[in-house]
Amino acid sequence: MTVSTASSATSDHASVLVGHAELHAALTGLFTGHGIPAPRARLAADALCHGDLAGLDSHGVFNLTRLYLPLLESGRCDPRAEPRTVTDLGACAVVDARRALGLWAAAEAMDDAVARARRHGVGLVSVRGATHLGCAGFHAVRAAHAGMIGVVASNCGGQRIARPPGGAVAMLGTNPLSVAAPALDGHPFLLDMSTTVAPTGRVRVAARRGAPVPAGWLEDAAGNPVTDPSAFDRGEAFLRWLGGTAETGVHKGYGLGIAVELLAAVVSGAAVGPSPAALEGDGRPHGRDDGIGFFLLAIAPEVLSPGTDVVGSTRSLFGALVDCPPVPGGAPVRYPGWREAELAAERRRDGIPLPEHLYRELADLGLPVGPGSGNPR
Repeated sequence: MTVSTASSATSDHASVLVGHAELHAALTGLFTGHGIPAPRARLAADALCHGDLAGLDSHGVFNLTRLYLPLLESGRCDPRAEPRTVTDLGACAVVDARRALGLWAAAEAMDDAVARARRHGVGLVSVRGATHLGCAGFHAVRAAHAGMIGVVASNCGGQRIARPPGGAVAMLGTNPLSVAAPALDGHPFLLDMSTTVAPTGRVRVAARRGAPVPAGWLEDAAGNPVTDPSAFDRGEAFLRWLGGTAETGVHKGYGLGIAVELLAAVVSGAAVGPSPAALEGDGRPHGRDDGIGFFLLAIAPEVLSPGTDVVGSTRSLFGALVDCPPVPGGAPVRYPGWREAELAAERRRDGIPLPEHLYRELADLGLPVGPGSGNPR
């Protein structure tokens, strides 16, 4: 391992280069130590490492001590939970996750959806009773790797973070949505987004670094822009929806947030953010992300339309996009998922840079990821 300093201002700006295989093995061991069966612990480690490999640092090991270990240690997550199929109609099913760790439960549910799509052309698995799934894109891209189109949506259970436009009370979560599909070799299309301008994790990463967030991410109770990220956890700021304001299309992000509640929670019978309980209290972010719902859809075009040249169609579609000439002096045109695939390949080869404070957290947990204990892969 090597320690590289990106800035000498504070240790929080230094980074420690950790091998992906080493980090994955350490996380697997940690999850098994908390009672998760080994195959599912490896899958959970895959999901957690995905965030750091793809540059989505707010959804990687940053959340280990802030989210997943507290879930396990508090009993809100059952490490040995066995999801139960409630309804099975062939092409679609409803599953009760029974408080399983969402990192692996969502992946298994998507694999189930893929298997159903191979038989029926589409496979839908609706999950309730779940916990946080990590990066929605990790689960959606599993369908793309199987040659299918994947769609994943997740609400935040009973946690309310964002207010309806013009509303004074937080009623919905960040409600992520992801779509993935085969594209050009080694570069699947992967849209992975919150329906708010930014997820809470990115706000907290900025607060940990002591850096301001862009105007437009957060607003105060009166709707004025807030750039201090620590104001969010003080209850003094709310996340804004994609679109920003009424003049620039806030109804789009807000509407997508509601759509995720419908798809992920109403269909599965999970906890719903907007409810009478949401109106209690002082209007600030409140509630807990228990009883989360997932929507996992796999579509197999070649099964639905035999003889369709899916590979040729996607190569043509995405090839045309990357061949689009850039504006003068601009960077090459790419599509969502390209940068993440490039960065993941680089970090698998050279190692994952972890902020020094995050590296210290892992060391304090006794995880064997220290500098010099292995070569980055």
